[in-house]
Amino acid sequence: MRLFQVSFVLNRKNKYYYLCNLRISSKTGGEYFLIGDMRGRRREENLLMTEGHKKIISENRKARHDYFIEDTYEAGLVLKGTEVKSLRLGRANLKDSYGKITNGEVFVHQIHIGAYPFAYYDNHNPLRVRKLLLNKREIKKLYGKVNEKGFSMVPLRMYFLNGKVKLTLAVVKGKRKYDKRVTIRQREQKRDLDRQRKEYK
Repeated sequence: MRLFQVSFVLNRKNKYYYLCNLRISSKTGGEYFLIGDMRGRRREENLLMTEGHKKIISENRKARHDYFIEDTYEAGLVLKGTEVKSLRLGRANLKDSYGKITNGEVFVHQIHIGAYPFAYYDNHNPLRVRKLLLNKREIKKLYGKVNEKGFSMVPLRMYFLNGKVKLTLAVVKGKRKYDKRVTIRQREQKRDLDRQRKEYK
């Protein structure tokens, strides 16, 4: 993490920012953030977020190893302000997370969103249960699928799309040990082929 003190003015929605800290974070792929405003309150703006740009926050690579992916859905999330700010810093982990349908609505459990480091009060619970925003047709389809033997719901990816947090939710079926060994072997073979291509270039 590198921290630089810079002095400039940015006019965004009639709010003037100046004497801000410019932080370059390796965790979020070298993104630039502005922190601080003329009234001394800490604020944060993602300078690289553009219209139509998808910025990956976190991926659940373990899920692709442990499950067969049958279908995927894109959903929004009901989040608190400190959660969104924390996600802009890349503070999220999807490992061991799962989806569950309760009273006709879909919720995700065990998604860890780290506490926002600049919140003075009313910070969020990192592991709280969060509601997904899906339409009735999608929820009905999910309900029918997860009631089949062996199927469950697992978050695969969390990202920003047009400035909004989105989640890719997958309907999955668990792999057996033999299936996992096949997946590992295929991945190693692909890695060897890629290495050979690079050597021949």
